[in-house]
Amino acid sequence: MIKFFRHIRKRMLKENRLTRYTLYAIGEIFLVMIGILLALQVSNWNQERIAHKKERLLLDALHEEFMENKTQLDTVVSYHKKALASTRYMISQFPIDTETIDLESLTRKTKFWGYRFTFNPSQGVIRSLVNTSSFDLISNEELRALLVSWEDVLADYQEEEVMASEAVKTYQGPRLMDNVSWRGYEDERFDKEYLTSIQFENIFYTRENNILDIFGGVTGGGELLRIQKTIDRIIELSAPEEQ
Repeated sequence: MIKFFRHIRKRMLKENRLTRYTLYAIGEIFLVMIGILLALQVSNWNQERIAHKKERLLLDALHEEFMENKTQLDTVVSYHKKALASTRYMISQFPIDTETIDLESLTRKTKFWGYRFTFNPSQGVIRSLVNTSSFDLISNEELRALLVSWEDVLADYQEEEVMASEAVKTYQGPRLMDNVSWRGYEDERFDKEYLTSIQFENIFYTRENNILDIFGGVTGGGELLRIQKTIDRIIELSAPEEQ
């Protein structure tokens, strides 16, 4: 097309038809400009397509990581619930009547009281995103905000778990082990009068409070609910695109 305009322009110039020559020259320039603009547009489309493809790969990896983290958190929470159920069963027996209490049943129904499971999520993908230029590829503003706040959300939740775990390790566990055999309360050497002591009751009352702190108190809100919502939203925003 440009050659066609150039041929006409040369012929017009030879015939001294200046006005028409000028028009054809302008037309040729216009076509060149259109060609440049189209080339730039195609280049932009290609760059956007490449960037979107890279973003999709990152989102897929992020989605997989947080699906695994959700599974792990659900498992950890289930153990916290078992610990709480065992602890509350023991509390329900207070004050314990040493003459009528079924020691074998007490051992069996309270064996999970000291579970110390903690949530330790995989963070390889999210750290590589937040701490590198790859973060610029994430286009969703809400997802960007969730990723930036993730470490704080996680730390706030883990603080309650660590406190509960340390209480079992340094206070509740050692005091119970000083008086109760690994075999349980039915061990013939066990002094049943310990079951009526203030120390014994306090072990389980403090344990209940520690576990409830993980769950956000009696209302069940707090940091556990916050981290669950954060994980669910990250999973939702990073989900594969519908075909």
